[in-house]
Amino acid sequence: MEINSGDTAWLLTSSALVLFMTPGLAFFYGGMVRQKNMLAMLMMNFVAMGIVTIVWIAVGASLAFSGTGKFIGDLNLAGLMDVGLGNELFGERYAIAIPDTVFLMFQCMFAIITPALIAGAVAERMKFTAWVAFILIWSIVVYAPMAHWVWGGGFIATQVKAVDFAGGLVVHINAGAAALALVLVLGPRTGWGKQVMRPHSLPLTILGAGILWFGWFGFNSGSALGSNGLAGQAFMTTHVAAAVAATAWVLAEAMSNGKPTTLGFVSGAVAGLVAITPAAGFVNLLGAVVIGLAAGVICFLALKLKTKFKFDDSLDVIAVHLVGGILGALLLGLLADADVNALASGGMEQFGRQATSVVIAFAYSFIVTFIIAKVLDMVMGIRATETQEREGLDLSLHEEQAYVMAD
Repeated sequence: MEINSGDTAWLLTSSALVLFMTPGLAFFYGGMVRQKNMLAMLMMNFVAMGIVTIVWIAVGASLAFSGTGKFIGDLNLAGLMDVGLGNELFGERYAIAIPDTVFLMFQCMFAIITPALIAGAVAERMKFTAWVAFILIWSIVVYAPMAHWVWGGGFIATQVKAVDFAGGLVVHINAGAAALALVLVLGPRTGWGKQVMRPHSLPLTILGAGILWFGWFGFNSGSALGSNGLAGQAFMTTHVAAAVAATAWVLAEAMSNGKPTTLGFVSGAVAGLVAITPAAGFVNLLGAVVIGLAAGVICFLALKLKTKFKFDDSLDVIAVHLVGGILGALLLGLLADADVNALASGGMEQFGRQATSVVIAFAYSFIVTFIIAKVLDMVMGIRATETQEREGLDLSLHEEQAYVMAD
C-alpha cells in the first residue's frame, strides 16, 4: 500500500503519546509510595524506556512481528538493520499505509510501558539491579511471544480467534499476572499489615493519572493504525469508559467507606481505561458505558483481594490491571459490534474465544514470570535488605533524595 501522510502523522503522534504514558505512570505510582521511595519508583519506570528499547531493537521486534510461526517469530529483523523507509514489511500484511519504522516504534512504546506497569506491585522492596535484569529477560521471553500470539500472526489470533484491539491481553493481563507472580516471590514489605503506609503526594498521583488519560488516546486510537473512523470510535469509547468508571468507582467508594477520595477517582479512571483497551475499536457507545461501569465497581471491589489472600500488591496493579484487563477482554466477547468492526461480533462464541485467550495469557505470564523471579532470586537476590527498606530505596540504592529540606 502507498504510504499516507495523514495516517503516518497520526501514528507518529500516537507513538509519542504512548511513550509519554510511561512518565505519567511514574508519577501516578510515585505519588503513592512513601517519600523515601519516590525516586526509586520513578527510576523503575524510566529505566524501562532505555532497557526495553534496546531489547526491542535487538530481538524483541523481530520475535514479535517477523516470521509465520504460531508461537514465536524469527530473528530475520534482529537489529532492525534491514527495515527501510517504505512499508514493504507490514503494509500489505496489516493493510496499513504507514512506514514500517513507524509501526515498529509504535509497538515499541507498548513494549516499554507493559513491564513498567509491574513496578507498582513490587514498589518499595525490589532491588534495582534485579529489576533491570527482570525486565530485560521478561521482555524477551514473556512480552515478545505474547505480542506475537495476539498481534503478530500467532495462534491466539489465527486459531483461538480472540481479538485484542490495544492490549487487554498483551499489556494488562500480561502485566497483571506477572505482577502477581513477582509479588508472591518477593513477599510483603517490611511492616506491611502492621503500619500505615500512606501515599506521600496525591497531587503527583493525580497529575500522573491526567497524563495517562491523555496518553491513552494514542494507546487506543493509535491502534486503529490509521487516521480514520475506527480511530475516532476508539477515541470516543476510551474517554467515555474512563469517565464512567471514575464516577462509578468514587460512588462505590462513598457508599462503602462513607467518603469519596481523589485517589479513588483517578484509580477508577485508570481502571476504565484498562478495561476499554481491548474493546475500544470493537464496541459502540453503549458498550463503552457498560465496560466503564463494570470496571469502576468490580475493580474497586477487587481491592479486597490482597487483604483476603494476604499478598502485598503495593499500588493495586492486580486489582486495576489484571482484573480490569480480564473484564475488558471478556465483555468485548459479549458487546462487540460488527457495525463498528467486522472482525468481531458479540455473542457466546466470541465470549468463549475471549475466555480461552484470557486463560492462556494469564497462565503463560504467571508461570514464566514466577520461574524468572525464582531463578533471579537464586542467582542475585531480588529483594532489598530490611535495612535498605527502612532507610528507603532512594538513599540506600541510589544515593539520592526526592526532597531536600533547606537548612
